[in-house]
Amino acid sequence: MRPGEVRIIGGQWKRSKLSVPDLPGLRPTPDRVRETLFNWLGAELEGWVCVDVFAGTGVLGLECASRGAQMVHLFETQAKLCENMSRQVEKFHASQVRVKKGDGVSALRVMPSHSIDLILIDPPFELDLWSSALSASVGPLKPEGLIYLESPKPWDNEALQDLGLEVHKTMKAGTVHAHLIVKKSS
Repeated sequence: MRPGEVRIIGGQWKRSKLSVPDLPGLRPTPDRVRETLFNWLGAELEGWVCVDVFAGTGVLGLECASRGAQMVHLFETQAKLCENMSRQVEKFHASQVRVKKGDGVSALRVMPSHSIDLILIDPPFELDLWSSALSASVGPLKPEGLIYLESPKPWDNEALQDLGLEVHKTMKAGTVHAHLIVKKSS
């Protein structure tokens, strides 16, 4: 891959390249981490509703759409990134993907209860947005739904217990800690 590109690793758009704008702090999820995430989730996401709270390049959400997600919401606050994602959505004719300029955490807070299968949380590492995003995720997440969390530090069940969440799977790749989080079973 050339600098400024990332590729879709599975599904109908497998091997398709996405452009990555050269912006400070933008760090697309590496291929190896995405491969692990989608191995955890399974190859097909047929019928799923997914929300990428801090979409950036949109690669995580587009990967979901490529694998059959019914609806994918990509939230991003930077206009340049929204424009870039919109071009990618047009290129793939991805009618199930909605690019929305705005605060994904605020959007989660008003989404219908138990309506989301997968919430992707990968905020800029220099901002401390993990707790607010996790808290906002609890309501709209389906009882069997999943949260993917990427951070520079590991999260454990003690940090998640007040939200009724627990770590299901975790991995470390370089400076990135990836977590698959579930609601605690009653």
